[in-house]
Amino acid sequence: MGPEDKAATILNVTFVRPAKFYLSGFSNMPHEKYYFVFLGLIYIMTVLGNSLLMSLIYLVKTLHTPKYMIVFSLALTDLCGSTALIPKVLDTFLFDRREIVYEACLSYMFFVGWFASVQSWTLVSMAYDRFIAICFPLRYHSIVTKPAAASILLFVWVFSLSLLAFAVKLLDRLSFCGSLLIQSFFCDHGPVYRLACNDTSLNYIIANLVFVVTMCIPLILIALTYVCIGIALSRVASGAERLKALKTCTSHLILVAIFFLPLVGTNLAAIISYIHPNARITNSTLTHTIPALLNPIIYSLKTEEVMNSIRKLCRNNRLGNTPWSKKMTLSLLLY
Repeated sequence: MGPEDKAATILNVTFVRPAKFYLSGFSNMPHEKYYFVFLGLIYIMTVLGNSLLMSLIYLVKTLHTPKYMIVFSLALTDLCGSTALIPKVLDTFLFDRREIVYEACLSYMFFVGWFASVQSWTLVSMAYDRFIAICFPLRYHSIVTKPAAASILLFVWVFSLSLLAFAVKLLDRLSFCGSLLIQSFFCDHGPVYRLACNDTSLNYIIANLVFVVTMCIPLILIALTYVCIGIALSRVASGAERLKALKTCTSHLILVAIFFLPLVGTNLAAIISYIHPNARITNSTLTHTIPALLNPIIYSLKTEEVMNSIRKLCRNNRLGNTPWSKKMTLSLLLY
């Protein structure tokens, strides 16, 4: 039985809400199971790296700063976002369980979108931290305080939650009376609402709004902060000071590039021209997983400040007396 026929058999007698959807995944892609095994390995490394980073920030008091509060939030977002997406993708395609209950599909969509939005705005928070540190160095500790960082992060999480909850809730007003085959690897918002057979104009507007708010505006704000940073650095006489300041921004710019460019590029290409479904799915899965894997390596675990904290943990006699702490510090040094 083909996907279309199988999807047709899922259709419930209920007009508005179908019993289940059917995820299409790749279209005749050879050896696709190896690709999903590869995603599973990425997930294991992502959980390891981000868990170690969060443990380190929690254990080392010198890292209890506004900057590392933001880093902790990013690591938590990466861990939650990968957990919301990859295990379900592996279960769906490695074990051929492509049917997904209507309510589970909406929950799946919400959590993946929520954590992606939080990750996007957390990168903006990091850019703000670098902006204040370089442009207003003497006032940095009075502006970027722990309460201020906590307020920013709380707003990011709550705002993203509200936006995605609203977008997902609007799907409840749609009637799915035709095909139930979702042309994606997960319950993506666009492919789902396009299956509806009644008016989807409001969902189209909200989909564009979510894209602008979670992708375009953060990218513009980050670009503006680096324009201001560039202007501030151009006024610094010492070349060594310029280089030192730029080094603190390099890792963040790499994170921004690997997160935003594939997502924005894929969406723009889909609007302008045709993209093969397999290429779109491959790009989307890697965009949702690779940044979460690389973030702790690029931004934190390879920085001098964090490595010094790892060495301090290794020399700490109190922590060194427990087998768990020995394993944790050894894993941090090997990661």
